[in-house]
Amino acid sequence: MSDPAKTTIRASTQEHLEIEDIKDGIVILKDGSSCLVLATTAINFGLLSEKEQEATIYAYAALLNSLNFSVQIVIRSAMKDISHYLSLIDERLVKEERKLIKEQIAKYHQFIQDTVQKNNVLDKKFYLVIPMTALELGVAKTLMKTASQKKGLPFDKAYIVQQAKINLYPKRDHLLRQLARLGLKCHQMESQELIRLFFNTYNPETMSQPMAETSQYKSPVVKTAMPSQPVIKQVLEPEIKPEPQLPIQPIPQPINQTEVPVTPIKEEQTIRDQINNLVKNEPTVS
Repeated sequence: MSDPAKTTIRASTQEHLEIEDIKDGIVILKDGSSCLVLATTAINFGLLSEKEQEATIYAYAALLNSLNFSVQIVIRSAMKDISHYLSLIDERLVKEERKLIKEQIAKYHQFIQDTVQKNNVLDKKFYLVIPMTALELGVAKTLMKTASQKKGLPFDKAYIVQQAKINLYPKRDHLLRQLARLGLKCHQMESQELIRLFFNTYNPETMSQPMAETSQYKSPVVKTAMPSQPVIKQVLEPEIKPEPQLPIQPIPQPINQTEVPVTPIKEEQTIRDQINNLVKNEPTVS
């Protein structure tokens, strides 16, 4: 039987999610595809006059006829988050000095909180998703990656983000113009908004939890822990940048002058004369 202390985690919740990373407002999926998300407002069609309804229908039809790419429309219903509004009421309660007004503010605070909790007040959000498939990055490499069934992206993240911007930004601008004709306010969601959206989608009970800036995070949501550490830990750790280190240059050593043999000129001339004399006096063999 294997030792539980030595057992490592080979799978986590994140392996069931399709999101690989979020860079510059671009959602990168695990198969190499990507998308951007537009958050838009809504209009109450029933409150419009008959002419306004007809104009809205024609504008929407023109939007659909102008599309030459796929678009996903997402409507998300979630519990109304009133934490920010309640905090404003609490601030007003602290500043108020009159006792009667203070009691009324406290009752109003409790009334709002009970109404939202008991009546299950929902808040609807509307999104437009513009996708880009992995085949648009490169058919050959993507198909080879799919056939080999290896994990990881078929291309580098920086290259995927660059190509996604080139491909998706013109489509985004076209949708923004068409939605403006409908009287809708629309904007592209940034990385921080996307992180909060996906976090609240998978963790609806912690919608009011504050989140740090994206610059402080360097990893996705879940990461395998070591056996000596807790099994599950939060991997959205602040990024600690190492201090730049200068290359170490070798220190030049001084040249030892004594190690270089130097023969004085007079001594060298004397040795040469002795050699010449020996050659002259050498006996000749007959």
